[in-house]
Amino acid sequence: MSTDSLFIVTGSSRGMGEAIARQLLQPGHRVLGISRQLNPALTQLAEERGAELEQWAQDLGEPLAAAQRLEAWLNALDARGFASASLINNAGVVSTPGPLGQSSAQELSNALRVGLESCLLLSSVFLRATAAWSASRKILNISSGLGRRAMAGSAAYCAAKAGMDHFSRAVAMEEASLANGARIVSLAPGVIDTDMQVQLRGSDPARFPERARFVELKAAGQLTTPDEAATQVLRYLARADFGSNPIGDVRDA
Repeated sequence: MSTDSLFIVTGSSRGMGEAIARQLLQPGHRVLGISRQLNPALTQLAEERGAELEQWAQDLGEPLAAAQRLEAWLNALDARGFASASLINNAGVVSTPGPLGQSSAQELSNALRVGLESCLLLSSVFLRATAAWSASRKILNISSGLGRRAMAGSAAYCAAKAGMDHFSRAVAMEEASLANGARIVSLAPGVIDTDMQVQLRGSDPARFPERARFVELKAAGQLTTPDEAATQVLRYLARADFGSNPIGDVRDA
């Protein structure tokens, strides 16, 4: 019986997604990274470590195309080659911070397509394509405290993460009734020092009243590095009780 593990990571070219992919590049792991851009450093690291890596330059702002591509790819795999399969929906977009009524419709639409629709569609095809696999199956959705606590000036991001939380609850109920149902968790990873934080700190305070809070978090050294956050996220994914509660936080005991 195979002991190999399959991992699919979205938003894998930078930030925490890159750190997650990098930490997963180990012998016996097959990693698929899906992001708008390829990351040559990951390819080099996979070769050095003897890990199997494939990267797609795939815009998750076009979620239907991404989902169709993933389903075809999964259907072509030999399921006997894996003891476990995990989908990590990490990709997310923050539209320019500001009141909803003053926001770009194009930016709002893209934030929801990347942050919610792609997550939903990729999860759907992952579940369908692996339904007959004997491997342990997991879906880890990278959520946010803002899916559970609203923040002015970030309606689209809040909506995407709240939607992610709630669809995870629904899927957990569906899979619980199956013989080899997948386990799913929507996980808040804490506050991480990524490009998203740079965007929030650089926003117009007249349009985004919470800007000062994010500036203070950085100044006080309260942001987690992408590597530290990735370690916590993967530790949570490996927990024996993963999926016992579909809504989680890396700070959970």
